[in-house]
Amino acid sequence: METYDVRVWSVRRRASKSAPFQVRWIVAGEEFQEPFRTKTLAEARRSALVSATSRGEAFDTETGLPVSELRLLNRTTWYAHARDYASLKWPTAAAKHRASIAESLTIATLALCPSGRGRPESELLRRALYQWAFNAGRHAEEPPAEEARALTWVEKNSPAMTELDSAKRMRAVLDELAKKKDGKAAAANTVRRRRAVLSNCLRIAVERELLPGNPLHRVHWETPKAVEELDERSVATPAQARTLLNAVREQGERGAHLEAFFGCMYYAAMRPEEVSVLSVDQCELPDSGWGRLSLAGARPQVGSGWTDDGKPYEERGLKHRARRTIRPVPIPPALVTLLRQHIEQYGTDSDGRLFRAIRNGPVRSQEYGSVWKEARRGALTPAQVASPLASIPYDLRHACVSFWLRSGVSLAETARRAGQSIAVLQRYYAKVLDGEEARMNELIDKGFEEHADDAPQHTANEPDPGRRLAVRPDQDRDTGETG
Repeated sequence: METYDVRVWSVRRRASKSAPFQVRWIVAGEEFQEPFRTKTLAEARRSALVSATSRGEAFDTETGLPVSELRLLNRTTWYAHARDYASLKWPTAAAKHRASIAESLTIATLALCPSGRGRPESELLRRALYQWAFNAGRHAEEPPAEEARALTWVEKNSPAMTELDSAKRMRAVLDELAKKKDGKAAAANTVRRRRAVLSNCLRIAVERELLPGNPLHRVHWETPKAVEELDERSVATPAQARTLLNAVREQGERGAHLEAFFGCMYYAAMRPEEVSVLSVDQCELPDSGWGRLSLAGARPQVGSGWTDDGKPYEERGLKHRARRTIRPVPIPPALVTLLRQHIEQYGTDSDGRLFRAIRNGPVRSQEYGSVWKEARRGALTPAQVASPLASIPYDLRHACVSFWLRSGVSLAETARRAGQSIAVLQRYYAKVLDGEEARMNELIDKGFEEHADDAPQHTANEPDPGRRLAVRPDQDRDTGETG
């Protein structure tokens, strides 16, 4: 506990041969004292205490020391704090975020540890930190001997938290967070995510009184700007999308099974992890006309080391939604037909899921990614294959949202169906919306033309109301007289 209730007494001489001088002070009513061999040392100590009170510094009621001195005495290392931070975040973090935290802390630790002789090989250090030190799910397990030796070296050589109160040192860490393993610049979103983890870890250090403040706030370091607009070159036209879906179906049994998988992404703007958990009870598939999907969750793919149950994927709610939120999405007859045919031909998994891997279980990105790559080669020209056009399956979702917007579906309804905010929609699909400017202008012109006869009439003796508003620069705006 901290207090500002401090009073420092004058140096007192006492009957002691080893330390005859004594400095005494009171913190929140409790007396503290320190003995000194000479009066000079005692006066210097008293002066330091008085200076701390003059600066308005708080004192710790348990030790009686100024909080700045208390931090210097605390030798908690960066490694120990970062490991505790990973444990703190583990229970409530999603599996992917757990892995992201471990990745960010690993890079920061590699940057903070000395690079002299005796340092283990970088790849070994990276593996030991990422898979063992910052994976809180494994803290109760014993790492392999090689990784254990590497972590022992980190524990001995990691700097104390007090040494991180340096803008220069933080800049060096940020520079490393901005790189990939090969030294090239990392994607802007990746850098922002890593910096956020580091900042939060340091904020917790401030909360635990290991640092006086977050040193990142003193670093003028510009986070790379992320590309937040859709690359229109990646958007397939309806004709191109249908051609690609046909090319998927033509890849034998596996392609035929995944045609409806990709169809959900194109016709309903679903994310792959949402398609992965789509079950028959979420589908309304009438014999004719539009149907409806009631999306209720997602199953993102992640390493088994980051989930609570050891599975390579995590069952969770819809992205950016409460866990039990339902997102109803109307689907056109084309997708209704695809899904009906898929269910008739392949049935469902034991839990009602529509899509499954070759060896059962959820369809993994490697599997549908390879099918999509072959479909592009079969459906597109060599120039188109080399271009960004529908380069990844997720581009089908972008094509769907773009088509909705260009078809005149409102922003609010498009955002609701796609499961994202209007603000994100406006920012990411800005070019798509800009492309509608001419058509919107035509609609406004048409509206003016329809109401042209409603304009008020005026005679030749009456001034035109519109002209009455025009004022020459050299005229008084109130009287119209020339100045």
